[in-house]
Amino acid sequence: MNLLNVTLVFIAMLMCQNTLFAQDKVDQRVEEIMSKMTLDQKIGQMIQITSTSGDDVPDWVRDAIIEGRVGSILNAGTPIAIEKLQKIALKEGPNNIPLIIGRDVIHGYKTIFPIPLGQAASWNSELVERGANVAGIEAYEEGINWTFAPMIDVSRDPRWGRIAESLGEDPYLTSVLGAAMVKGFQGEQLSDEEGRIAACAKHFVGYGATENGKDYNAVSIPDYHLWNVYLPPFKAVVDAGVGTFMTAFNDINGVPASANTFLLKDVLRDDWGFEGFVVSDWESMSQMMNQGYSEDLKDVARQSANARLDMEMVSASYQKHLKELIEEGEVDVDIVNTAVRNILRSKVQLGLFDKKYRGVPKNSSILSATHKADAKAMAIESVVMLKNEKVLPLQQNQKIAVIGPLANAPAEQIGTWSLDAVVEDVITPLTSLKEVYGDNILYAEGLKNSRDMNTSSINKAVDVAKQADVVVMFVGEDAILSGEGHSRAFITLPGAQETLIEEVAATGKKIVMVVMAGRPLTFENIENKVDAILYAWHPGTMGGPALADLISGKVSPTGKLPVTFPRTVGQVPLYYAYLESGRPANPEMLGIPTGTPLDPVGLSNNYLDVSITPAYAFGYGLTYSEFLVSEPKLSSTEITSSESITLEVVVKNLGTVDAAEVVQLYIKDHVASTMRPKKELKGFEKVNLKAGEEKVVTFTIGADQLSFLDRNGKTLLESGKFTAYVGNSSDNLHEVSFTLTNLK
Repeated sequence: MNLLNVTLVFIAMLMCQNTLFAQDKVDQRVEEIMSKMTLDQKIGQMIQITSTSGDDVPDWVRDAIIEGRVGSILNAGTPIAIEKLQKIALKEGPNNIPLIIGRDVIHGYKTIFPIPLGQAASWNSELVERGANVAGIEAYEEGINWTFAPMIDVSRDPRWGRIAESLGEDPYLTSVLGAAMVKGFQGEQLSDEEGRIAACAKHFVGYGATENGKDYNAVSIPDYHLWNVYLPPFKAVVDAGVGTFMTAFNDINGVPASANTFLLKDVLRDDWGFEGFVVSDWESMSQMMNQGYSEDLKDVARQSANARLDMEMVSASYQKHLKELIEEGEVDVDIVNTAVRNILRSKVQLGLFDKKYRGVPKNSSILSATHKADAKAMAIESVVMLKNEKVLPLQQNQKIAVIGPLANAPAEQIGTWSLDAVVEDVITPLTSLKEVYGDNILYAEGLKNSRDMNTSSINKAVDVAKQADVVVMFVGEDAILSGEGHSRAFITLPGAQETLIEEVAATGKKIVMVVMAGRPLTFENIENKVDAILYAWHPGTMGGPALADLISGKVSPTGKLPVTFPRTVGQVPLYYAYLESGRPANPEMLGIPTGTPLDPVGLSNNYLDVSITPAYAFGYGLTYSEFLVSEPKLSSTEITSSESITLEVVVKNLGTVDAAEVVQLYIKDHVASTMRPKKELKGFEKVNLKAGEEKVVTFTIGADQLSFLDRNGKTLLESGKFTAYVGNSSDNLHEVSFTLTNLK
């Protein structure tokens, strides 16, 4: 071993020793606090309340803190109120235990980034991490030390309103980006570093699989899919050091998440070794009575405590019944002690005991030029160009008609879960396009909002379109149409927007359609009426400047879809990693097949009335350039369980524009003891290339990419034929096969 290797080993050992020493100090501090606490005070740490929206602290909240009946507050009001709350806890509360202050800081605090689904379209983990870091810094400066993000529910139903808050349909992409968000909020580990706040992985688990796409609905997930699709992102964030977990509203196969001993104890604690604390969702514990699982609040407290749920959000079953249940022997006091240790450990790790609360910041970075630049960078990379018939980018001398209800709608542009957004700081596309094109911009909203059915203003929009060389139409969904409790049975453009597009298209002008929405929408019947489509999601504070840069060609689109777009809602759920049928569909077949049940010629799992293919595939997205991804080369066509092989492709920018391509690696296991998906994403790299430039992209393939989990969560690695697919979307791929052998 050379000197460098010896040095590296020594450094690694030293870091490990320092980590263990730091953990010992944390545990010692926790035990010192615990030794002074009464049972009532311990139970108080397990209770989270919602406080106020103003500067003042209500008397009942003050009393709860002084009496040790609360450990955390969410929606605690202004920074002034938070300062008052912490001072009460630190000076008047028993044992001077600080509060953990929670807030939904989902895709920005006051500088709003694109919705998480839009961030996922960037396929850029560094930008995602930076976005979480900016959000955490801004929240931290106003006294918040805990956010309820990231939401890493794999989401495959665009009807579900909270798909906007997800990172899409794929467990691998969600795992990578979810871990990046955790790192952005917390740093390398949950620590007392300035500007870091605790992250919360939610919703554990299966919330994105609710039946019918309706929020809070029942969930049925086979064990195999639970382990291979829905649990991997949560395991990834545990490995990334996430501080807290939140249970889901839903049940999983008949057992509510907030009382699910298998998930909370067996999987999360025993199998994965998670040492943070678990909080319920808002009244998700008491709502188990509505689900027919709990008889009353006392039953709720017993079931959730025994399942190892550490903190109750808003509902009061622990407060009212936990002590009684301990006295009756229905809940072991050690369960409470463990829960309180988990909560106090997080408070110590966050440094809440060691910092004097700073109060309202004197010098704030909120909405700073740097933060806005980061938000703009993310907004640019989140936009996916779905179509371009040689109309984009627009030229400086063109007269442009800007039309549509979302061209100048700042409150709608920020999207769902933007609780603290400063609407006055949102820059709209209309404002930005006027800055770029000046007097060449003409404007008509056409409709007052995306839901407007009043068509009386459409004629004015048509007149404006006739005066222009090209039309840019901003359509989609108002912010209120997605998010929690905002599911839709039909996912077409709402209101009279299709009529608006059709009337403008009748002028014969070239049309660029920019869609702002919280979910994939279906617009197949108007897709052929427009010449270019930019899917901008809800792009946040700097969406206007980002879109202006894209439309003018200052930068090229680079986004790729993190979720499959259906042609019609009747195809839902539709996702790329499906299990193949025994009678595979024929994408070319439409209409009634010639076969019968007695002679089933041509009978397959097709629809009679629509293609089984999506409108736009997972991973799809265009740029202003053209990229060539070469045929893949494997270092070997055979691999053993202890080996890895490399796969190389050459990516070349064939165009005259600097741009980026996302090279995607998928794997297919041809024959396995349990059916495997048609293909699964196992790697990706976003490559920035100048015009004419090329680069070699290398992927490593080994046991991690080839194994899967059985119905009990056991890792399986099985011999046989595999195919690797490489390309720039899930439906545009080169392939090469290899064999896994020599398994014992």
